[in-house]
Amino acid sequence: MLAKIRTPLAAALCCVGLGAGVAGCDGDAMEKWDPFAASTSAAPTSGAAPISGTQKITVAGRSVNVSCSGEPVEGGPVVVLMHGGGDGLDKMASLQKTLSGKHRVCSYDRLGAGASDQPDGPQDLAGSGRILTGVLDRVAGKTPVVLAGHSLGGLIAARYAPDHQDRVKGLVLLDATPPTMMSDIEKAIPKSAKGPAAELRAQNLAIFQGQNPEKLVIADGEVRSAGDIPVEVVRHGKPYLEALPEYGPRLERAWAAGQRKWLALSGRSRLSTAAGSGHYIYVDEPGVAVQAVERVAGEARGR
Repeated sequence: MLAKIRTPLAAALCCVGLGAGVAGCDGDAMEKWDPFAASTSAAPTSGAAPISGTQKITVAGRSVNVSCSGEPVEGGPVVVLMHGGGDGLDKMASLQKTLSGKHRVCSYDRLGAGASDQPDGPQDLAGSGRILTGVLDRVAGKTPVVLAGHSLGGLIAARYAPDHQDRVKGLVLLDATPPTMMSDIEKAIPKSAKGPAAELRAQNLAIFQGQNPEKLVIADGEVRSAGDIPVEVVRHGKPYLEALPEYGPRLERAWAAGQRKWLALSGRSRLSTAAGSGHYIYVDEPGVAVQAVERVAGEARGR
């Protein structure tokens, strides 16, 4: 990504797509984008032993760091946690531990994050989706899954689910990067902006263009239906984006509107606010995150 993000707001927006270090964005470079339509599965691993703890698996010739815990629940889905940009599966370890008391829970580092391989070059959502498919093949097999993603991880999960309705039976989006984040930033912070605002605008637009640890190119896209699945959209309650004078309130309003846009994923979507939380809801208010995942997992059971 760019040299250094010097303000808390910049770091927060970076998380919007990719997380604290990769900053929030992801997508193909095309305006009308069907990123996962061409996704392909990794080599079958049906004979492999279940993963317990953290280990490396091979997906599409790349080493991917995966962690799994908890016991399978009859008729229940496997919960798969997806970290934000700039983070790794270790950031969600506490949430995974808590959830694994009642569920089978797995997480993984995307290429360019944590202990997984670096990408060969620029990535788009289609490539990210292929890696996710390979991970799901290994950790869940034919068992349905619930994807629970924070920030960029939430955006990736929400883009992936519509094309994989056969296996994704629920979504939890924890302050997920909005589907139109790039245009939101361009509108909220005009080209005429000066000083820190101008720097923030340039940094985040560069991040969306692939200047982030995952080399993930991110484009805005429409929200498509993921079927009649339970979806929990949880947004932050502490207005941290307002830290930028003049333009901060605009960014907060755009973020809130972006969370509402995700409701179009399903007729069973629900929006709530973690009143005492900043961007990292699962850190600031872990109980809120746990309850959201457990509600969706419960509704997805047997689907």
